[in-house]
Amino acid sequence: MAKREHKESPISEVLKGFIKTNKLQKGLDKVSAEEAWHKVMGNAISKYTTAIKLDREILYVQLSSSVLRDELSYGKTKIISLLNEEMGKQVVTKLVLR
Repeated sequence: MAKREHKESPISEVLKGFIKTNKLQKGLDKVSAEEAWHKVMGNAISKYTTAIKLDREILYVQLSSSVLRDELSYGKTKIISLLNEEMGKQVVTKLVLR
């Protein structure tokens, strides 16, 4: 019986290859964007967040408070940079508050 040679790879490399092969990165980015929003913005703002959607590097956030929406609109660039920093890469380029 012939022996097979196994090349050992770290699990992180195997997972990265699996994600790339199966084109799962966009779906993972959508989930991580939603998690990052809740973590960065905190419980106070998360209570007023009704929907979050990432589509083509644009993060759409629906809020139930128009006053909060107006207040957050002044700091969009700061929010985008905080979200990207939390996710560890440039995922969000534009933020749309609804």
